[in-house]
Amino acid sequence: MREENQFYDEAKIYIESGPGGAGCMSFRREKFVPMGGPDGGHGGNGGAIILFVDKRLNTLSNFRRRAHFKAKGGRQGEGNRKQGKSAPDWEIAVPRGTVVRDAATGDLIADLVNDADRIIVAKGGRGGRGNSAFVSSTNQAPRRAEKGEPGNARWLTLELKLLADVGIIGLPNAGKSTLLAAVSAAKPKIADYPFTTLSPNLGVATIDDRDLVLADIPGLIEGAHAGAGLGDKFLRHIERTRVLIHLLDGAADDPLAAYETINRELALYGARLTAKPQIVALNKMDLPDARENFPRWQKKIATRAVSVFAISAATGAGVRELLRAVAAKLREQPVPAPTAEELPVIRPVEDEHAFSIAREHEAFRVRGIRVERVIAMTNFDQEEAVLHLHRVFKAMGIADALQKAGAREGSFVRIGDVELEWRESEGGVR
Repeated sequence: MREENQFYDEAKIYIESGPGGAGCMSFRREKFVPMGGPDGGHGGNGGAIILFVDKRLNTLSNFRRRAHFKAKGGRQGEGNRKQGKSAPDWEIAVPRGTVVRDAATGDLIADLVNDADRIIVAKGGRGGRGNSAFVSSTNQAPRRAEKGEPGNARWLTLELKLLADVGIIGLPNAGKSTLLAAVSAAKPKIADYPFTTLSPNLGVATIDDRDLVLADIPGLIEGAHAGAGLGDKFLRHIERTRVLIHLLDGAADDPLAAYETINRELALYGARLTAKPQIVALNKMDLPDARENFPRWQKKIATRAVSVFAISAATGAGVRELLRAVAAKLREQPVPAPTAEELPVIRPVEDEHAFSIAREHEAFRVRGIRVERVIAMTNFDQEEAVLHLHRVFKAMGIADALQKAGAREGSFVRIGDVELEWRESEGGVR
């Protein structure tokens, strides 16, 4: 099968927001102004990475060709208080129904189900401040400017779950694709052999002025929940549906066995699927054997407390009655509330000033939100910036904590990507 015809409902992408631009250290230099003050401008912010819903998309196939997305960084500030230009955000389009997770932890970040949904998945780095920001009553000519804040990078997994009112389930050759084609403008591939349909198909059927979105779910056989056939790939698409049409081959030797096989797979995949209301349709009533056996199978299946219809997807017989029953069942179903699995993971806000110290071979590793950000934005070529870093270490308690942890003259201290040497005489690092 050619790639453009395949249905992609999973992807893994790498995203990286842009770093902020560096602040500028500059002093006003003009004729007749011999003592011009600091006028270094701030750096621009880096571009963020944003996911947004594009209703024109229906698969994740775009990510087969591109999986790395890196936004641009902000521009550096300039003299005369000129602020560097911020970088544009990088907006990435995804289809409705895309579930976004952190690839490292599996945490749910977003469930994008509405046309207007959009989410920032990586904030751009803040631009560094120029020396004009550090003027004070005790320092009228600061010689310090910040580097830009680094961008944020991580891997994400994207998982598409189709958004449909009705899922059409059943064993291969039950006629699911034929039914979808008969009631909608969908044009699925149809042939008389198992696994003709290798991807879910969506169609819209209109019945009594109501539109129903139907999804033909392929690949369901015994063992589907564990990966047999194609079932483990496509069972997830049933999760969002509200009503199931369970299509059976009325001309088969034992439609009841097929009915029980599929329901067993739904139960093994998850209790949420078995809780969905089903309407059973015995298909192929245009065949003599199916018509003859229908009363017997109707009675047996009806004992499972489900409605049973006789239809022919090929001729259209009984299909409108089936759709009316489905529409009525949908009206009875409340709009499902998000489950715990569908809600984004919200963790307590971390204390930016908190830090930890651990031995890392012969060095000491310091971790913490603020201290790592300060280190990343410190220009070690500027003496005032290094002295400011010492003051930050002292104010945060990091200097005392390092000494208590065993740091001595010449010890190495690692913070973020920077390795520093501890100097007791200077009360800090260099």
